Amino acid sequence: MFGIAGLFPESGRAVEVARIEIFGAGADGRVPALVGPDASRQLVVTAVGTEGEEWDVTGAVDYVCEPDGIIRVTEGGRVTPVADGETELRTVLSGTAIEGRATLRVESFAISQPINFPNEIVPIFTKAGCNGGGCHGKAGGQNGFRLSLLGFEPEEDYEYLVREGRGRRIFPAAPDYSLLLRKALGDMPHGGGGRMKADSEDYRSLVRWIRKGMPYGSPDDPVVTRIAVHPKKRILLPGASQQLAVIAHYTDGSARDVTGLATFGANDKEMAEAEEGGRVTVADGTTGDVAVMVRFQEHVDVFQAMVPLGAPVEALPEHRNFIDDLVFGKLKALGLPPSEVCDDTTFLRRACADITGRIPTPEETLAFMNDSDPGKRAKWVETLLASTDYADYFANKWSAILRNKQGGNDANARGTRAFYSWIRQSLHENLPYSEIAARVVAAKGDILANPPAAWYRAVNKQEEQLQDVAQVFLGVRLQCAQCHHHPYEKWSQQDYFGFSAFFAQVGRKSTGRPGEEAVIHRVGKAMAQNKKTGKAVPPMPLGGGELEIEPEDDPREALAEWMTATENPFFARMLVNRYWKHFFNRALVEPEDDMRVTNPPTNPDLLDALAQAFVASGYDLKELVRTICNSTSYQLSAIPNAYNASDRQNYSRYFPKRLSAEVLLDSIDALTGAPTRFDGQLEGTRAVQLPDEKANRSSYFLTVFGRPEMDSACECERASGASLAQTLHLLNAKSIQEKLGNNEGRAAELAGNSERLDGDKIRELYLCAFSREPAEGELELARQYLEGKTTASREAGGDEGKARREAYEDLVWALMNTKEFLFNH
Repeated sequence: MFGIAGLFPESGRAVEVARIEIFGAGADGRVPALVGPDASRQLVVTAVGTEGEEWDVTGAVDYVCEPDGIIRVTEGGRVTPVADGETELRTVLSGTAIEGRATLRVESFAISQPINFPNEIVPIFTKAGCNGGGCHGKAGGQNGFRLSLLGFEPEEDYEYLVREGRGRRIFPAAPDYSLLLRKALGDMPHGGGGRMKADSEDYRSLVRWIRKGMPYGSPDDPVVTRIAVHPKKRILLPGASQQLAVIAHYTDGSARDVTGLATFGANDKEMAEAEEGGRVTVADGTTGDVAVMVRFQEHVDVFQAMVPLGAPVEALPEHRNFIDDLVFGKLKALGLPPSEVCDDTTFLRRACADITGRIPTPEETLAFMNDSDPGKRAKWVETLLASTDYADYFANKWSAILRNKQGGNDANARGTRAFYSWIRQSLHENLPYSEIAARVVAAKGDILANPPAAWYRAVNKQEEQLQDVAQVFLGVRLQCAQCHHHPYEKWSQQDYFGFSAFFAQVGRKSTGRPGEEAVIHRVGKAMAQNKKTGKAVPPMPLGGGELEIEPEDDPREALAEWMTATENPFFARMLVNRYWKHFFNRALVEPEDDMRVTNPPTNPDLLDALAQAFVASGYDLKELVRTICNSTSYQLSAIPNAYNASDRQNYSRYFPKRLSAEVLLDSIDALTGAPTRFDGQLEGTRAVQLPDEKANRSSYFLTVFGRPEMDSACECERASGASLAQTLHLLNAKSIQEKLGNNEGRAAELAGNSERLDGDKIRELYLCAFSREPAEGELELARQYLEGKTTASREAGGDEGKARREAYEDLVWALMNTKEFLFNH
């Protein structure tokens, strides 16, 4: 064992190394043979510490071969053959006597091996970016030359390269003078510039392929079934690097190192950089998790790195449920201390805004402050869940997701109201989420008799129906797979059209009322046509096989049954991820509706536990909200400590978020005492109670603060960022000034009430705006402003009453424009 802190300066301590491991070496120390002169292999050399720590030393060891002259090893661990034979490779840790050993063999060095176009040539174009969507891989190609997107159609690529343009791109008699290669090297004008070097393995492979007569390959050649990256996971300190190796597994049982042909991309480029060749380097000053997507042909795998901060985590807050066990467990592993638990009034306002979409009344705040029950936070959560405000707020959320819109047609108003009312009532009665989803997906009949049928009016195209159901309820974005294999997932066009077939028999029947057609099942065999192959595809659940559905049976019912089954791998995980983002302002998987193997969660165990608990509860949405809001993790302060100010993915503190457009407008109405009136709605209707998008056209406030138009199933349509227009609107918009100056508003009432002390009135404003009492300094400053304004008016011979009212309007305006009011914290 050796202490070698100098090799790992990023660790800040001496590392006791017990042994060296070489990836690929079996129990006998042998590495699979290199066959042919063009074979290669990427070594991954790992130093294993006495406590199980693993450190990549691929670039820190000396490579010694005995005998020499059989293989060549670069400093980065890339092995290429030199001659037939067998050699023992020793990897010696610099400055120590500790080493790893492996036996490597080279066979058939003098025999050039057959080359397969899909397996060995197409990946070169993907790696070089030639077949990307911004280059020759786009629909119309680039400058007369076209390739299939990311090489998903190798037969077409072969046609484009070898036969199109009378074969002008390739010069078999002198491969180095081929137009294809000269442009790739940058020797001829090329919009993409030079894409490779003449001494690279990629260039030599292309030349070898041309010299062999540009073979496509035999139908009997093995096909890749999967790829595997090594290592799968690793703990990396800031500034550290990790070499990856990628192995492709084929239908004949063979395996091949494809590290040099694979592409690598980090999901967070600010945290890590993935270089060509598979070396991943973590940026300094980062903490959390980063994933690197590895792609070869249509196959993907993921390397995950956890980057600890390493600070002492000594006194963790109280664990209230499994959420805290998993969040705080992750924080401890990262060495990332959480913030303290927030105070009572902060929790009161936070939970009220997150659960009901409103701010607490002064009376609710005072009652909560005066309640000595240690369980009052849990009681507050129950009060909010039992209120109709909860149903109003989450109906607002789901109406946008399910695209409940009039679309400029007033004839649709009755249907949108009916659908909204059904969603609201379902949430208030706590209808199981599985039943809500099933009733929407399999909806049929008249809109008034069965309001979920209104979804098929807004989402009236078959491709939109399948895409929205996959995205909203399963967290799968299938749009890409309509035209080509999904670039970041396993979904093919066959998967896309198999899922589309569930909606193939959706029909409509007139009810005699405009905008209210009935949804029906058209009797017939459910099939969708694969646009690529032209073949009919029966209904297929994602990741499942073809279903045999009788013509009389509605295939959407089979879809709903599969979707809501307890063993479904997508349904529960998608919902809990969506709700986690609602409460924490960052989903476990971001974006929240793009859940795929190449976009892993920041806390996989937590996502699994939430999904399992949700299923076990019978898909109880209120129980999910209850579990989240009663956790200490949700109740942490938004104020960062010395370590977690930059944390956005580990939930070491509450991350503030701007109140949404509807919630902010309602909060302004509550603070000013001047409610907004919406065209076509009953008096007293709050913004969060609006059933559709029509109010956006009459309320500039809702538009400028980002209320969605409900054109998309993605919650990203809601704008949550700040803008100059928003700031100016709050400062001096006519509608805001009218609320402040309303004769029946709060400022007028407070200014005209001579029986109450100014201090009590100021407390009321703070209780209403911030759900807390003013600090002594805040109270005194407000008093001085009120007295100064009225005194100045009196001395100038002005209207003292008017000045006093203006002073209260100014106070309301000032509180309204603070971050403490505008944000949920």
